[in-house]
Amino acid sequence: MPLYRIGIVALSLGLLPPHAAALDDAVSGKSTSSPPHRSAPTQWARTSQSNATSGVKRAAAGRIGGASRDVRHLADWVVDSGDNAGLPFVIVDKTNARVFVFDASGRIQGTAPALLGVTRGDHTVPGIGDRELSDMPPETRTTPAGRFVAARGMSTRGEDVLWVDYEAGVSLHRVITTLPEERRLQRLASPTPLDNRISYGCINVPARFYEKVVVPAFERGNGIVYVLPETRPTREVFGSYDVDKRARHQDPVQAQVAPIAGASTDQAPPRQEK
Repeated sequence: MPLYRIGIVALSLGLLPPHAAALDDAVSGKSTSSPPHRSAPTQWARTSQSNATSGVKRAAAGRIGGASRDVRHLADWVVDSGDNAGLPFVIVDKTNARVFVFDASGRIQGTAPALLGVTRGDHTVPGIGDRELSDMPPETRTTPAGRFVAARGMSTRGEDVLWVDYEAGVSLHRVITTLPEERRLQRLASPTPLDNRISYGCINVPARFYEKVVVPAFERGNGIVYVLPETRPTREVFGSYDVDKRARHQDPVQAQVAPIAGASTDQAPPRQEK
């Protein structure tokens, strides 16, 4: 039986219209379990690095534990270009099923494994946020790639989430554990990302990571979530450049900061829960 959206989604900067709860929030009840294993947050450089000669800025210097080349590339570009507009940001690496959380200056706050949409793909099916689970075949259950203005809010299950793509009903939230047969905790704890595709599109992370890293990072308002693509080049999706190359050539770069389109504070009709 479908559940229906009720109430107002409360955000740290105001009120957001009620929307579909996270695609994985269709199951009722609230998780009381914690993952049996949690990866300790990888500590990067505590301050963003700036090269006085070239004028470039970086999120970190040297080796970055657990981060792919694309994650390092994008983190450096975000800090150097100012694309995050002075807001905290998150990078979701779908290929390796990991989430990295940064403060506004590019300091790493933590990283953790993640569960993602069951189907590989970077697109969003039009109107997916209004569909019932019974009308969502596996090929529609993707975690969309791109740059999203995100903010915390409430699902109709009564649990706070970080809305990533509000219209599509995609959020980052504590791992759902109410369906034991899905083995979500075990998937998070496994040593490879091969079994981390299980959700309807949402990004599940360990409960402790959500509470100790994600919540503090977004406690003051909006932030940016960058979801790396898996079917297209990262630079094509974000228009990013190579910070190291810029440093070598000392090319002046005019930072192109995308406008921060905050969520509307107007109230909208309730929508069906996902």
